[in-house]
Amino acid sequence: MQLGMVGLGRMGGNMAERLRAAGHEVVGYANDGSGDVASLDELVKTLTAPRTIWLMVPAGEATNSTVTALADLLEAGDLVVDGGNSKFTDDAVHAELLDTLGVRYVDCGVSGGVWGRTEGYGLMAGGDAADIERLLPVFDALRPEGPREEGFVHAGPVGAGHYAKMVHNGVEYGLMQAYAEGYELLSAGGPVDNVGAVMKAWSRGTVVRSWLLDLMVRALEADPHLDQITGYAEDSGEGRWTVDEAIVHAVPAPVISAALFARFASRQVDSPAMKAVAALRAQFGGHATHKAGEAANEPPTGG
Repeated sequence: MQLGMVGLGRMGGNMAERLRAAGHEVVGYANDGSGDVASLDELVKTLTAPRTIWLMVPAGEATNSTVTALADLLEAGDLVVDGGNSKFTDDAVHAELLDTLGVRYVDCGVSGGVWGRTEGYGLMAGGDAADIERLLPVFDALRPEGPREEGFVHAGPVGAGHYAKMVHNGVEYGLMQAYAEGYELLSAGGPVDNVGAVMKAWSRGTVVRSWLLDLMVRALEADPHLDQITGYAEDSGEGRWTVDEAIVHAVPAPVISAALFARFASRQVDSPAMKAVAALRAQFGGHATHKAGEAANEPPTGG
């Protein structure tokens, strides 16, 4: 197939190369000038109708403005795929805008990170069956080798792909937090003297083996005590959206919620909430407090 790729960063650029390696013709555009064409207008003029354009740009305004710009350039029968991490509620808005022009729309959650170029990408698509069928050669080129159903799913109508990816990322938060807590406990002063080796030994045969664990092992091999980084963890939005949806549907999600809140806590040099707790303990029980700048551990005394 021939398709345009808008956004050539860590994900989009690698996806374009994987598609080219599979024999597809990819015309890339990036607003930093690194693409094959200099503008969206030139991209549309370069592609043969009916066109397929895949977006890999940041969620929110960047995606909204790109879809709006394409709406002024595309023709009936063309197809837009949003492969970024857009919120699933945005998909209906984009699809409705393009549908008035006869332009088709598919949303696709993409997982695989920087390893996807060689290992393949997990794909979760939302849209009409005919549009999904039209894109199967692209999906088959991007997904990992093996049975299609183990690396690709038509999750449902427009919005379902990004919804599935949102929940996927929420689960990812929980898994990462569990490995992280295990790492910290192993490192906390018990009898284990080679934490990295222990976690590497979990890589085969154990019930906790996974690709995320393999990446944890890789990180510890490069930096055994993680001395080269700080414990400051960002979140990219999908974890928050997952917790929001859990609240909407009254689904208990304590692990995902705690993992998200742990990231918030990682950004606090000194927690105002825990200052308040320390102040309250001093007020009601006379428990010792530590002056700002002190780093001492008080033995637990209750309350």
